Amino acid sequence: MATFLSRLGRFSFRRRRLVALLWVVLLVGTGVLAGRAAAAPPNDFSMPGTEAQQAYDLLEKDFPELNADGASARVVFRAEGGKVTDPETRGAIGETVRALGADPQVARVTDPFTTRSVSPDGTTAYAQVSYEVSSSELAEESRAALRETVEQAASRELTVEAGGNAVDAKAAGHSSEAVGLAVAAVVLVLTFGSLLAAGLPLLTAVLGVGIGALTIRALAGPLGLGSTTTGLAVMIGLAVGIDYALFVVSRYRAELARDRGREDAAAHAVGTAGSAVVFAGLTVVIALAGLAVVGIPLLTQMGLAAAGTVVVAVLIAVTLIPALLGLCGRRIGPARPRRKIPRRQAMGVRWARFVVRRPVAVLFAGAALLGVVALPAASLEMGLPGDDSKPVSTTQRRAYDMIAEGFGPGHNGPLTVVVQADGDTDGDTGVETAARRVARQIDGREDVAAVGQPRLSASGGTAVLSVVPAASPSSTETAGLVHALREPAFAADSDTQVLVTGTTAMNADVSQKLSDALIPYLGLVVGLAFVLLIAVFRSLLVPLKAALGFLWSVLAGLGAVVAVFQWGWLGSVLGVTEPGPIVSVMPVFMVGVVFGLAMDYEVFLVTRMREAYVHGQSPKDSVISGFEHSGRVVAAAAVIMISVFAAFLGSEEQILRTIGFGLAAAVLFDAFVVRMTLVPAVLALLGRSAWSLPRWLDRLVPDLDVEGERLERGPRGVTAEEKNGADPVGAPAGHVPGN
Repeated sequence: MATFLSRLGRFSFRRRRLVALLWVVLLVGTGVLAGRAAAAPPNDFSMPGTEAQQAYDLLEKDFPELNADGASARVVFRAEGGKVTDPETRGAIGETVRALGADPQVARVTDPFTTRSVSPDGTTAYAQVSYEVSSSELAEESRAALRETVEQAASRELTVEAGGNAVDAKAAGHSSEAVGLAVAAVVLVLTFGSLLAAGLPLLTAVLGVGIGALTIRALAGPLGLGSTTTGLAVMIGLAVGIDYALFVVSRYRAELARDRGREDAAAHAVGTAGSAVVFAGLTVVIALAGLAVVGIPLLTQMGLAAAGTVVVAVLIAVTLIPALLGLCGRRIGPARPRRKIPRRQAMGVRWARFVVRRPVAVLFAGAALLGVVALPAASLEMGLPGDDSKPVSTTQRRAYDMIAEGFGPGHNGPLTVVVQADGDTDGDTGVETAARRVARQIDGREDVAAVGQPRLSASGGTAVLSVVPAASPSSTETAGLVHALREPAFAADSDTQVLVTGTTAMNADVSQKLSDALIPYLGLVVGLAFVLLIAVFRSLLVPLKAALGFLWSVLAGLGAVVAVFQWGWLGSVLGVTEPGPIVSVMPVFMVGVVFGLAMDYEVFLVTRMREAYVHGQSPKDSVISGFEHSGRVVAAAAVIMISVFAAFLGSEEQILRTIGFGLAAAVLFDAFVVRMTLVPAVLALLGRSAWSLPRWLDRLVPDLDVEGERLERGPRGVTAEEKNGADPVGAPAGHVPGN
């Protein structure tokens, strides 16, 4: 592998203008295709195989007028000092209802006085607004018209607020990515001490993300990729693109410092650091593509799109980076040690020496720290955020509170029960009889606040009724009600089928499906990566240590998330106004992303340790050597990654803040506690056994030569030092035509 990549790097360096031109042509070509492609379809957040989705599909078929998948809003009115039934207040509400129905995308608006949506004390009422299109298809003009109507209807005598997915603004801008790029630029300048060297990783990362995003845009129509598929691709592609380029450029400057010629340095950098990039990229691709096992089409699309962007980042690191290094010529010089600081006194080297001298104490201290941080993960409760998780400053949250106070918490998340029954549907038999019987059974439960009258479909084969739980939508009591209504015994006879759906039921199904998929997904990505790392490190203990360390990182990250977002610790500092269940997608998402990034740091750091060991250093000295050459760069890469994720804490959306904080915390623990503390301690304890492989397995595992041992020996077993710097065609070291 190292030999092949070294040749590729040498070719790219020599044909730098051609390689750079090909990447520019690829960028322009994908841009042209994306410009001509049809608009991306709306996101289809379907849940195949769940009862809620089955009921949704049935409603679309038998009750098309309900627009089950359409966007919706609930406009809440509260009279201040009177009742909503007062003539003047009632007239103002009627005018607002008519204004809401004037929007061309609105299918219908309910009159609260017709549907009896008035609180028992007469102070609160609400109108339900249903749209003909889904939330992702809803025009921004319609959202703005809704907000404007609500604002104009408010007065001193009447408070008006609105909730629902039609109120939520579409994702705006890329401020988080901009903040991440700014922090990355500062870290890269501090790492390289050169604006040009720091600019290369930023330039190539943006180029790779651009090609990936444009390709997704071009394929959106043919492959049915949703409009938000690029979100994960941009975030991950930007982060790994900077990291991969950072490692290749850093190794190039290190090789220049060893008095290699520029072409040889580029070839050696791609052969060694490039090998680590390739295998680190493979682990990320495995983790992202593995999201397909969850069974949610949107997550599958996002994972595959992000995996494709990672592949582009790897290809750029091993082809475009050496080409740009050739174009920059002498303007990018060798790495220089910090002034007045002997190499043996560098912070990374001092830390590595400290760890290898006291491996047992360091191991126990690090494990204890991670264990304490991970403890809250045992109390993890999962759900999907609703209006109740939004800040009290938002209209959605105020509307939610007004409904809970006026009608009861369950009115914020009614269940939709679909009843089907065999037999004659004429008169008072068949499905109508079954629906009334089901309604009576539900109405007798203590955890139910109200049950609506059954409504028959035009064909007469299906009935639908609304059930209002007694508890809030996100409560365990409501989740228990959903499961109870789905019990086979509840239907009372074999000819009746009862399905439960609605936003609350769908959220419960999503949480359950993600929870069920977590263990298989974890086994898949860890298992495949374990096999891959055996080939990379030619060891069983090093991959095992890497996998166990990753599990510690994920548990610690989840523990921090639970403490902050579920328990409310440091909530005032991080803007968590309403602690509650953790968004269901978070654990699976964290497993995939953190695993890929954790293996990045593992490969980059440990390959330099193995490289030193293969070249004759003792096990403990090889650990110190790995820190000397890669510790600072790994730390810089981790700081960049943490900054990119932490930037999402500034989002107004709870789900984005949760994901951003969780990923930032997990990367922090993995990079600085696991990889740079526990890993050297374990390797120091294992000694030579860490790098051993059973003979029978050694014969089966291909020798990938990630550490570049063959590059040092040369094609005929001659070392690089014996060549005295001469390149294969006899030019003196450092001679590059045109430089």
